[in-house]
Formats: sequence, structure tokens, C-alpha cells
Amino acid sequence: MSALSEFGVQSFCFREFKDNAEVARKVRQIGVDRVEVCRAHGDFWNKDVWASQVEDYKKEGVKIVSLGVEALVGESSERALFEAAATAGVKHISCQFRVDSFTKAIAQTRALAREFGVRAGMHCHGGYMFGGQPDVIEHLLGLGAPDIGLCIDTAWCMQIGPRFGQPVEWAKRFAGHITGIHFKDFVFEKNAQWKDTVVGQGTLDLPAFTEALNQNGFDGMAVIEYEADPQDPVPALKNCVGHMRLHCR
Repeated sequence: MSALSEFGVQSFCFREFKDNAEVARKVRQIGVDRVEVCRAHGDFWNKDVWASQVEDYKKEGVKIVSLGVEALVGESSERALFEAAATAGVKHISCQFRVDSFTKAIAQTRALAREFGVRAGMHCHGGYMFGGQPDVIEHLLGLGAPDIGLCIDTAWCMQIGPRFGQPVEWAKRFAGHITGIHFKDFVFEKNAQWKDTVVGQGTLDLPAFTEALNQNGFDGMAVIEYEADPQDPVPALKNCVGHMRLHCR
């Protein structure tokens, strides 16, 4: 059984629902029992509130596998994020860096990841955000590895264009450094505008991508993410889970 078989869902899919107990029930409703919690649902900077939120998921039998995505700039307050991960027993944080602070931020993130035994995964976020292009990712990995790796968001990977934005090729190029996957899918209009769709029904070659990950020893966390239909995401997410089950074994 591969790491991909234990995929979960990003809590941002349920961003219109603020009660964590309700979110946890919706996680179970779509057919998974793991979640990456984003700041829409996690108050990582308030220890008591966060501890209560963690209990909401535990009571529903949902395991928190990651926190994020958080922008890290090297401020001392970011230690609280790693403390929150420790409180929840979480071993992965999805993060992103900024062009004006990445050297400071990577040094601090690397140290905190090592101290807390957490894997920090740089989330690629398309062509309009720092860290979305593979050569830049490679440079940042050179500064942060092995404590900082890559969290591939498949849709945002493809958004930079077909020449460089190939998830299957990224699975090979960054093998050994991939700490997490956001399984997301886009369809693209003629003007390059994107639109969320069910994972495996858009541009992403889901079978080839999962095969490449398995062949290259992927052992990180994986979640599906569908940002459309925020008022009622459950039907589409159930469909996403069904497509994932066919290929994530």
C-alpha cells in the first residue's frame, strides 16, 4: 500500500463552514478521514483555542495530517505554527516563501522543522507567486533540504504552462524532496483562465502522475482540494474521492 492510499482533504474546501466539528463530519461524509487544516479553521496562534479545535477532529475520527498553507517570512511569531503542529501530532506543514524574505525565512523554517521533527513542504502556487517555477523551486530546495521539501499542487503546477508545468515530470525531477501533494485539477480557457474541476476530469493526467509518484518513492502526505462550490462542496468532493480511489492504491 502506497502513501497515496491514505489521502485526505484540504479544509479550505469547506471554508464557508466555520465550525470545526461540522467540517470534520463533512470530511467523513466525502469518504476520507484525514485533513490538512488551513487558517480558515485553525487558530494556530491561540494554544487553548487550537487544542479545542484539534479535539473537534479527534471526536469525529479525523486525523490532522498537515497545517497550512502558511506564508513564512522569518518572524519569531512563526514558532507558534510549529508548536501547533506538535500539539496536534502533525508532521507536515505546507508553506510558501516570498521573494523579499526567503533567505531569512528558509533559515528559520529549516531550524524549526528540525527542532519539532516536522517536514515543511513549499507549496507551488502558479506563475504569479514566488516559488511556482521549477528552477526557483530547485534553488530553494538547495537552501532548505532536507528539512524543507516540496508540496506539489497539481493544478497550480499546470497553471504556469505546458512547457514547465508538468506534474508527472515534477514527480521525477523532485523525487526524494516531495513532502506533500495537493491533488487539484483545472480546465483552462483560451485566455489561460482556469476553472476548478473534479480531480481527474480536467487537465491533470491522474493515472500517470500517481504512477510517477509511486515509482519514485513518494512517502508524504496527500490531500484533495476543490475550491469551487464553496456553499456545497460535498457532491464534487465525493466525486474527487471516487476518482482518487481508482488510482491511489
